[in-house]
Amino acid sequence: MFTPLVTAAMALGVSAHGTMDTRQTPHVVRDTVYALTGIVGLVGTGFHLFNVRRKAGGFSWQNLFYGAPLGAPMAIGLSGLLGYLSERVRETPPGQAPMIWGLPAGRVVGVVSGLGITGTVGEAALLHFRGGFHDPFMYLPVTMPPVAALVLGRSALGPAGITRRVTRWWLRATAILGLSGTAFHAIGVGRDMGGWRNWQQNILNGPPIPAPPAFTGLALAGLAALGLLEDHPDD
Repeated sequence: MFTPLVTAAMALGVSAHGTMDTRQTPHVVRDTVYALTGIVGLVGTGFHLFNVRRKAGGFSWQNLFYGAPLGAPMAIGLSGLLGYLSERVRETPPGQAPMIWGLPAGRVVGVVSGLGITGTVGEAALLHFRGGFHDPFMYLPVTMPPVAALVLGRSALGPAGITRRVTRWWLRATAILGLSGTAFHAIGVGRDMGGWRNWQQNILNGPPIPAPPAFTGLALAGLAALGLLEDHPDD
């Protein structure tokens, strides 16, 4: 169980290194860490599925609500995948359009980001359903991001000449939503019995504070995809 903590920290470290690195070449350590992070996310998803399945009742609502979170390991794996894709864009020679797996990089990053947003919506819907949608704001993470995924998918898979202004603004709104969700979750923790004075228990049992920024990260990746599509139109 320490493995995802270590690999996630390593991925953050190499991402910071890549941001500061001005060389237009990939780095073997960064690539290795990103690949390892992706594998850990995939294996962790299997472990979490097994954890839910082995509980009494199997894949019941109770176990899905309170068992190992199915979406958490995949989020770590997705961060590794996006990091790997960023290295492929970095290694593109000057004057050439970036390609990933023989496809335009903007389209690949856009599709991956859109699918990631869709999966994150599923996790948010499950946990907010567990909370009974007691606050009207709880509907936003299951209504705004699906639209973002749809318009991003249209931009990534559609013709090069389509207008992407709405997509850009919707992704920006989704990024803000993720940051706002962190504040709402922090307020939710403070409303539990004992509030922040009982933080050791309430942080574990209250709404997960680190979860909403997943929307922010994926929305930013989507915006990067739009930038690639506009800078390097493929038709």
